[in-house]
Amino acid sequence: MTDPAVPAIHRLSPLPSQTGLTDEEIAELYREGAGDPWLRVNFVTSVDGAATHQGLSGGLSNDVDARVFEILRRLCDVVLVGAGTVRAEGYGAMRVDAASARARSGAGMTAHPVFAIVSAGLDLDPRSSIFQDAPERPIVLTTELSRPEAREALSEVADVVICGRERVQAERGLAVLHERGLTRIHCEGGPHLFADLIAARAVDELCLTVSPRLEGGTSPRIATGAAPIAPLGLRLAHTLAGDDTLLLRYVRG
Repeated sequence: MTDPAVPAIHRLSPLPSQTGLTDEEIAELYREGAGDPWLRVNFVTSVDGAATHQGLSGGLSNDVDARVFEILRRLCDVVLVGAGTVRAEGYGAMRVDAASARARSGAGMTAHPVFAIVSAGLDLDPRSSIFQDAPERPIVLTTELSRPEAREALSEVADVVICGRERVQAERGLAVLHERGLTRIHCEGGPHLFADLIAARAVDELCLTVSPRLEGGTSPRIATGAAPIAPLGLRLAHTLAGDDTLLLRYVRG
């Protein structure tokens, strides 16, 4: 029997599903065609292209988006997030729910993914739950110009790695993760980090939730900043829908 509290999600393309999909069926759709290494980026946007509601991407989310968001974390080795997004969205320790932890353990993975934070200035509190309650030791990717005292303090609770002089270089940051065996990367933003990954031509997949609302205003795009020498082409791998919300999966063409 389907739990009525769980929002039903159907596949619209490439072939429509006749019934709501189970979590495992959804996970299998996102496993399809994913290589190793693989960089997946996940964002939510309004129908009119706003990346935030009242300054937060979480304000655009809903139960359908949250369900797939959790499943995507189930599939990765590491969750990669920019420090600005970590602060703005109020991240805590990187933990998945009990069902995801069981699925990960059953697949021979750690029960919870590693948390990797990109921070040029190291404006992070080593006393926060991000570090103090972490089930896996976090990684902080930073710069040569970050404050030595901040690096020293964070090194007590995380692996701090320099990946550039003034800016964290995307290629070097990804290489650090790969060297540690963290090859299935799930990036949750923010827009500046996404733009850097696009410019580095490192993005293999974009999972884009389209929330059924119009925001207007001056909300930013999901990618802001650096631009690639040439646009990165994508193809639509599948379309899911639930409660008027679209879940689009694009992979490199």
